[in-house]
Amino acid sequence: MRRRTFIKSGGAATVAGLLAGCTGGSGTDDATTESSTTTESTTAESTTAEDSSYSVSIAPMGDVSFDSVPETWVANNGSWADMGVALGREPPEAVWLANRYHTKYYDAIDGVDVDASGMTSLYQGGVDKELFYSLDADVHVIDPNFLMNRFSGWTQGDVDEISESVAPFFGNSIFSGGYDWHADYQYYTLYEAFEKLAQVFQRTERYEAFERLHEEFQSRVSDAVPAEGERPSVAIMWAAGDEPTSFSPYLISEGTSFKQWRDLQVNDALANTDVRDFHASRAEVDFETLLEIDPDVLLLCGQEGKTAEQFQNTVVSFLEDDTTASDLTAVQNGDVYRGGPLYQGPITNLVLTERGARQLYGVEEELFDRQRVADIVNGDF
Repeated sequence: MRRRTFIKSGGAATVAGLLAGCTGGSGTDDATTESSTTTESTTAESTTAEDSSYSVSIAPMGDVSFDSVPETWVANNGSWADMGVALGREPPEAVWLANRYHTKYYDAIDGVDVDASGMTSLYQGGVDKELFYSLDADVHVIDPNFLMNRFSGWTQGDVDEISESVAPFFGNSIFSGGYDWHADYQYYTLYEAFEKLAQVFQRTERYEAFERLHEEFQSRVSDAVPAEGERPSVAIMWAAGDEPTSFSPYLISEGTSFKQWRDLQVNDALANTDVRDFHASRAEVDFETLLEIDPDVLLLCGQEGKTAEQFQNTVVSFLEDDTTASDLTAVQNGDVYRGGPLYQGPITNLVLTERGARQLYGVEEELFDRQRVADIVNGDF
């Protein structure tokens, strides 16, 4: 298979865009200092690989070969995009749906700033092959099975064409294990996938630094989880708009989408009901079904474009005013919250897990070191 010759990634240019203006003032002096640090670290991380070809193996593609470190890239979703940011790379040129890559989570971490305002959506009522040609990326971090099975359009021939004429595919549908076509090959956890991408970008030292941080974080999270009998029952639903009247249920299962809820050992209110998961069935429930389940806490996904205050003033206010929804225990007790996105990477997982611990268990302290995250992204580890 013919491969393009990939361009060496420039550390200073890559990180300057991420970090400029994050520390107050004009940000010029700080950005210059931070970029210099990152350049030195990047060189140390990738000296051996940038001068020769290498390959990285991932299901379902197998071994994917690179002549040099990819610079521009396209990602399937915010899970992979966030991994790239964690590795000190510029965001991808495009993701499946740009409005579902929620960069505001980085606002919680001084020193990490991501501008995705110009990011392209791959899906625009379909996925046009010509878009891949125009993006001209060095690698497509997308599971080809997602392209061929998520909607009618692409064939293996289309995947082969883009692989040969533009750049290879490298990815796995890690966000969910609920698709039938995803069951036939290896599934990766968030950090297993993160390590694979770090190998592609030849920045394994950053990955290892995040892995150490994550291990410490997991210990703090475990300490914050109350005894089983003290944990509230939780229902996670997708609810669009300001006045939702139907809800798509998400049972807590495998996939990076649910990592924070598994780590928080959440008591899934839907687990012992007849309600089927949306990924597998496209099922929906109404207020009456919700009232039968009556969870202690209601987490509504699809609301991440709103701030907590905006969510309270629209969705929660609507539920409080509805004659049926207002009888829900979660509504009466003020325990209706934003449920988080479908896609999360190593940085956003830290933010979302801590947020979940506050929502469910009333945790007040910070569970991870913000400065340490920024340092790793900036190459200071």
